[in-house]
Amino acid sequence: MSEPTTRTEFHLIQLLPNLLTVAAICAGMTAIRFGVDGNYLRAVQLILFAAVLDGLDGRLARLLNADSTMGAELDSLADFLNFGVAPVFVLYYWVLQDVKQIAWIAALIYALCCVIRLARFNVAKKSDDEDDGEYFTGVPSPAGALLVMLPMFISFGLEDAPDLPGILLCIHMVAIGLLMISPVRIWSFKSTKISRENVKFFLIGMAIVGVAVLTFAWITLSVLCLAYIGLIAWSAARRMKPQAQDGA
Repeated sequence: MSEPTTRTEFHLIQLLPNLLTVAAICAGMTAIRFGVDGNYLRAVQLILFAAVLDGLDGRLARLLNADSTMGAELDSLADFLNFGVAPVFVLYYWVLQDVKQIAWIAALIYALCCVIRLARFNVAKKSDDEDDGEYFTGVPSPAGALLVMLPMFISFGLEDAPDLPGILLCIHMVAIGLLMISPVRIWSFKSTKISRENVKFFLIGMAIVGVAVLTFAWITLSVLCLAYIGLIAWSAARRMKPQAQDGA
């Protein structure tokens, strides 16, 4: 007689993280559709929504003890679509039609850098080379998507913002892609610890940021992106400083 087949069953709540990932994929795909149709504001909003879902699904999976290999692979594929493909598609259709050939090459470079970044991250998680949690090696893909859309944030927030040349936007796109695969170690907010005495100030600060995002969304996102670029520059300067001292 053959042995009975063991059936694996899940509680519906344990599938919630994967449902959030699927919803993020749908948001990314729909963002591409809106970008092609010329509804750039809605397209960017959907990419931001996908970023929020990306931040929730992993934490929810750990909270519910619902981590799985399939969920991790699904999350990685969603990240590539939402942060490696959708943002540059929207940018391409936004203002890069005058430099189609160069813009498409820049979009391909960014997408390839994103997929390499994700592949490197996945390999690091399965080996002993994983980062200690305090730093990212290279810009994470969600942050890269926000940075590459910075010109759109500024344009949406400032009615009289000047139109940037298409070539400059292409350079910006390639630069953000290269930052994702760079060896620069960037401080990770996830590992930050706050003393009990400073918790109240942190909560007040986060409330102010939240209100600013809801009230002046595009300006606030622009400021946050510029601050993150400053953090990248500071991290790169710290990396180069020991090398300069060794060569002295």
